[in-house]
Amino acid sequence: MELIAQSIAHVQGLTAVAVGIIIGLGALGACIGIGIMGSKFLEAAARQPELIPALQGRMFLLAGLIDAAFIIGMSVALLLAFGNPLLAAVTAAGG
Repeated sequence: MELIAQSIAHVQGLTAVAVGIIIGLGALGACIGIGIMGSKFLEAAARQPELIPALQGRMFLLAGLIDAAFIIGMSVALLLAFGNPLLAAVTAAGG
């Protein structure tokens, strides 16, 4: 029984590390992506000011897609944090 409890604690600890990595790297990637996209938008707007309305719409579309990718990653991380499917496998293997 102690081995099962120890295995469950081990899975929960590694899950917490994985959740932190998923959310942290996802947020970092989204911030860097939006920063690069914003700087390229400003460069393009400075070169050709007449294209600002068209570029602005595309910029906001891409910003939404970048944020959506981060939110999907965050939802997977929260699934692992609160509804961990790995714990069911550990308890089933333990009997």
